[in-house]
Amino acid sequence: MKTPKEPILVQIIAAPIACADGVKDTWREVAHWAADQLKSRFGDRVEVKYYDLFDVDCPSIPAGAQLPLVLVNGEVTLNGGKIAIPVIRRKIETLLEKEFA
Repeated sequence: MKTPKEPILVQIIAAPIACADGVKDTWREVAHWAADQLKSRFGDRVEVKYYDLFDVDCPSIPAGAQLPLVLVNGEVTLNGGKIAIPVIRRKIETLLEKEFA
């Protein structure tokens, strides 16, 4: 039987939103909610990290990428629009299937 590898890394990259009331951290809140959803389903098999676009340790952004950007194990999974949990979940499930095949 194969042993599990490192956790699947989900990186969510976005930026605070400026509005009339100041700066809102809407994407950070959504990212934390997404992390809770993914952890609930996959437990320790997934690690979720959120980055503001200008964080020092923010991953490289591919040319033409739009925010929010979601990378799963370094591969662009969502590019702009919204953070769609079903899309991220399917990507993780595919990786897990390959891992244990």
